[in-house]
Amino acid sequence: MNIFRLTGDLSHLAAIIILLLKIWKTRSCAGISGKSQLLFALVFTTRYLDLFTSFISLYNTSMKLIYVACSYATVYLIYMKFKATYDGNHDTFRVEFLVVPVGGLSFLVNHDFSPLEILWTFSIYLESVAILPQLFMISKTGEAETITTHYLFFLGLYRALYLINWIWRYYFEGFFDLIAVVAGVVQTILYCDFFYLYVTKVLKGKKLSLPAVPKMPGMVMFGRRWAIASDDFVFPGAFELFIRMIWWIGILVLYSIHKGRFNCTGGGLLHSYLLVLLILLAAIICAVSAIVYISMQGTISNPGPRKSLPKLLYTRLGLYIPELVWAVVGAIWVSDTDVRCERTVVNAVFGTVVASWVIIIFTIVAVVIVFDPLGGKKTLYLADDINRNLESSQSGQLFYNVKKTATRVWETRIRLLCCCIVQDDDHRVAFTSIAELFRIYFSDTDMVPTDIAAGLTLLHQEQDKVENCPKDPEEVLCHSSLSHVTDDLDVELENAAHYMQFAAAAYGWPYYIYTNPFTALCKLNGDCCRNSPTDFDMIGSDRLNFHFGSILKITGLQYRDFIHISFHNKGITQAANYIYRRLINDGILNHAFTIAPEYKLVIVGHSLGGGTASVLAIMLRNSFPTLRCYAFSPPGGLLRLSMPSMEDLKRRLVRIVANCNRPKYQILLYGCWYEVFGGDPDNFPTELDGRNQDALTQPLLAEQSLMMHRSPSYNALEDESPLNSPPRYPHLYLPGKIIHIVEEASSRRWCSSDVKYTARWSKETAFSNILISPKMITDHMPDVVLKALNSLTEEKASCITCQIEGDFHTNIV
Repeated sequence: MNIFRLTGDLSHLAAIIILLLKIWKTRSCAGISGKSQLLFALVFTTRYLDLFTSFISLYNTSMKLIYVACSYATVYLIYMKFKATYDGNHDTFRVEFLVVPVGGLSFLVNHDFSPLEILWTFSIYLESVAILPQLFMISKTGEAETITTHYLFFLGLYRALYLINWIWRYYFEGFFDLIAVVAGVVQTILYCDFFYLYVTKVLKGKKLSLPAVPKMPGMVMFGRRWAIASDDFVFPGAFELFIRMIWWIGILVLYSIHKGRFNCTGGGLLHSYLLVLLILLAAIICAVSAIVYISMQGTISNPGPRKSLPKLLYTRLGLYIPELVWAVVGAIWVSDTDVRCERTVVNAVFGTVVASWVIIIFTIVAVVIVFDPLGGKKTLYLADDINRNLESSQSGQLFYNVKKTATRVWETRIRLLCCCIVQDDDHRVAFTSIAELFRIYFSDTDMVPTDIAAGLTLLHQEQDKVENCPKDPEEVLCHSSLSHVTDDLDVELENAAHYMQFAAAAYGWPYYIYTNPFTALCKLNGDCCRNSPTDFDMIGSDRLNFHFGSILKITGLQYRDFIHISFHNKGITQAANYIYRRLINDGILNHAFTIAPEYKLVIVGHSLGGGTASVLAIMLRNSFPTLRCYAFSPPGGLLRLSMPSMEDLKRRLVRIVANCNRPKYQILLYGCWYEVFGGDPDNFPTELDGRNQDALTQPLLAEQSLMMHRSPSYNALEDESPLNSPPRYPHLYLPGKIIHIVEEASSRRWCSSDVKYTARWSKETAFSNILISPKMITDHMPDVVLKALNSLTEEKASCITCQIEGDFHTNIV
């Protein structure tokens, strides 16, 4: 007998003695799970039935008798002697969920199909999970007495020492019992979290206490209610369930085909690997199925039916460890040179091991991606009301860390979305600034990205229902566009189509390659790699002259047409100030007008460039009163959308999400179908159904549950301001004249598409609210804007040509 086995047996005996002394001295069994002790008594009874059939040694027989006697003595003290002190209200674990599966498993996986061997296997499996009722009881009460923690520590230490004992015996005695090792690993895993708490708390003289409800990532506390964003597990869980089911069926077929071909040297190990892998996958499939089913219950703002999900998630997380351990074991066995099985059998098992590793790695990567490091800290997420009540420097440091973490999370998300952009210093500053804006904007809401996606699709369908409703003539007249001269609009459309080429050219080689994917590289390779003339000022990095070469190709201009070029990447205001200083202070514009005094100054830009163009035009207007500015699709936050409009969008999102009584997965599934294939907007029932109109203006309980605290602008939107009081935030509008282009009709075919556009003058107030559309991103792209403008000008030119030809034929007649 080696030292590890002896020490393990003594640790096991010490645990039993500690428990008995605790109960006898305190005359109480408070905090002790009677169900766990019943399971241990059943374990020792079924394991040591060989006392009547075989004798190994005096030590072996003595220890068996002690274990059996002590287990029954403990049960007697709990259920008979000190029954009045037994806390049955918290000892509520359903042990049948352990005994029945373990019993079935012992019949399927054992060393020999005989009564004693099956009972021995049953005891090994049951011992690995017999402590669960005790751990469940501690988690339910939230704390454990010190003496109880000592008992649990020595019980877990016994199993850990036995693992080392098995390693010792494998290397020095050649003994290896697969069933005992797997069960021992599972049992040790169950104690890992307890070991950590024991070392960090009990050994330091502190009382072991646990949260009554386990915290999971994405779990946020509102008063006494836990709001769990656990409905996000439906789609990833369903995908994993599909992969695991296919994988399990594949291994089962593989095992059935090669079942009779493992009678070779080392074949028993390969056979055991496949068999245990089937059992592990079955357990994982059951856990994932339960997770998917529970995640589908309730609604976004009603997580009550999903309150049991954290325990299932912990169970699923615990299954990763034996799966990983078994993958390592399989890799060792399949690479063992002593295996003398058929090559096809070895290759089949080798492929199984490789596929297992691939699935494990992809699963770990998926968990890392979806994990939210903020978790429960979201309750501290810039809550101004709480901030004012905290005075200590420690609390201030805590809030600073939470803000920093939130900003870092958003910055990481933005970097992943913009992974194709070069990560230089300018972009790093831009990512940090954007992340700060997102953190502030979403600081007072408890909405995960899928909640926002569900809200957007609901808002889009609601907008379509409103648009499809028949309108009164007076309403249509009230919202009609401005009555500008038609010829004026046609001229501006031609100008806009011309200048949009320059706005699109500013994107450089990415835009040129995007619009000419097959020929762009060949064309740029011939023109851009040669040295360009140096008679103009070029600032910024343009390796291989790709940017400038693309601009020449898109606009059709020559080198001599350029005076100053800058490829710096800055923010909107910084870029406008920088260009202004270069144009005015360096005399670039004066030099240009000296060369060509008949030219006019026109400033153009698209998207963020449109915002820069608008700001720069305002700055240059005093010096150049005749300048023109064409800003295409300017950014939403510049001179168009004020803080109230952004908060209004958030308010509408929160309200429509909080009051839809459908599960999130149904909202997203139908929303995807609606956005891709169209159809009628779904009339989702809401908790507002049946209420009167007055109730719609009142704050809603579900809505409040998704708002951590109300921002000032949100409150300003909810409450009606006095008639003569100025608004808290000024309303901002688009500058100048506005041309609104709308996709009127489209007939799409397999190889072509026919899209028609209409353009009209519009009021600045028509863009005070944010409208949701599935083509918000694509319609914003410069190539789509340029296509729409060219389509409008070509259509007008063809109409004029038709009219002239018609007049000509009439004159001939």
